[in-house]
Amino acid sequence: MNESRGADDVLVRGIAWGGGLRAYAVRTTGLAGELQRRHGTYPTATAALGRAATAGAMMGAMLKGEEKLTVQVKGDGPLGQIVVDANAKGEVRGYVDNPQVHLPPNAQGKLDVAGAVGRSGYIHIVKDLGLKEPYRGSVPIVSGELGEDFTYYFASSEQTPSAVGLGVLVDVDGSVLHAGGFLLQIMPGAEEQDITRLEQRLQEMPHVTSLLDRGETPESILRFLTDDDVQLLDAMPIVFKCNCSRERVERTLVSMGEAELAALIEEDGRAEVTCHFCNSAYEFDRHELEKLLEQAKPKQDV
Repeated sequence: MNESRGADDVLVRGIAWGGGLRAYAVRTTGLAGELQRRHGTYPTATAALGRAATAGAMMGAMLKGEEKLTVQVKGDGPLGQIVVDANAKGEVRGYVDNPQVHLPPNAQGKLDVAGAVGRSGYIHIVKDLGLKEPYRGSVPIVSGELGEDFTYYFASSEQTPSAVGLGVLVDVDGSVLHAGGFLLQIMPGAEEQDITRLEQRLQEMPHVTSLLDRGETPESILRFLTDDDVQLLDAMPIVFKCNCSRERVERTLVSMGEAELAALIEEDGRAEVTCHFCNSAYEFDRHELEKLLEQAKPKQDV
């Protein structure tokens, strides 16, 4: 199991405007930095994976208990697929198919996340809510910038008018300077004036990484967005955590079956399995594989 806690990574939740607005804000600088280091992502890939992980952290905070979810961003850009797992405890992990993608800046001089993700494709959300079947929601990618895409997901798939802001600021050396985001949701029964008020605040809102860069916190970002009319409910740390382990990999190898394991021993005499999510490598020599082969053989009735 691999875990890393960013010193200041935190998510805050609140209710604003007399219950008309549900609000989340999060700093994910440590998380995005950990993903960058583990996967060796280039700046544009770093920004895309960091934004998706930030969205996943906030969506995970909407779950309860042992519930968890998976975010899959499948665009037609050079990044390939982005996958993020998150849960209700603030634990997040993720990867991108092609981490070494970096594009020229876009027309605004920013990292071209939309060009890397692609402007066509789908976002799939799979929630394990402890029921027989998981909840599945899918929406087409509308911009590839991801903030707008997750905004569209909530409005279309979950019928909740929302505003999602996501940002990752990458330093000249490729490391993550700041990362974070916010998620605001209009609740049933909200006044029309609340919607207008929210639209106004969003237009006045600086980019989330600009706020973090000048020392703002998730709490102060929520206060800014709500005209300081927010009741903060709680806060929780956000951590990178992968639940892979040598024992899990052993079970996977055994599940390959006797014939495939025997062929692996015969041809290579060793195996190395790398976890997609955390890039940890698990090595097995011939002796270890032969022991797993014994486990894979059908049990004989005595």
